[in-house]
Amino acid sequence: MDLDRADPKGLVRESYAIEGITLGECRSIFLDWALSLEAGVEVAGAIRALLAQYGAGATEHPMTGVLRAGLTGAEPPRRRGGRAGRFERG
Repeated sequence: MDLDRADPKGLVRESYAIEGITLGECRSIFLDWALSLEAGVEVAGAIRALLAQYGAGATEHPMTGVLRAGLTGAEPPRRRGGRAGRFERG
């Protein structure tokens, strides 16, 4: 995938250039990055392109960890709280 489509604002590229950036800051940048993608851009493909370009040489960078986590699926919800969680729907 083209890096201009994968990182249209250059947010991920800039995050790798910030010295001392924290994990929380990288997560915030990742969210902004995800919201800035054009419609139709495959997120997983964009993440793989960014990891290949920036993450390969920076395995310990917090953004590399955030991008890798972005490739894994979210955990399924466990149960609802309160009364609704105690009663099964059927």
